[in-house]
Amino acid sequence: MKEEAIVYVKAGCPWCIEVEDYLGKKKIPYTRREVRSDPAAMQEMVKLSGQTKAPTMKLGSAVLADFGVEELVPFLAKQGIR
Repeated sequence: MKEEAIVYVKAGCPWCIEVEDYLGKKKIPYTRREVRSDPAAMQEMVKLSGQTKAPTMKLGSAVLADFGVEELVPFLAKQGIR
């Protein structure tokens, strides 16, 4: 993987928890940014994705917004990550 993923999450969000569990099980490294407690991270997420829903992932120039594991798996595969 060329660039580590950035995952924007909201504390307590069930989809965020599911996505982080999946990434951990697959040993996919990422930087976690909690947007409720970090206004700068929220602004960054909105600028990247055009919305305020989490989780949102940035991987290189690709962005996946407001997703669950079902959408994450094909997104990662398209980026060459299995």
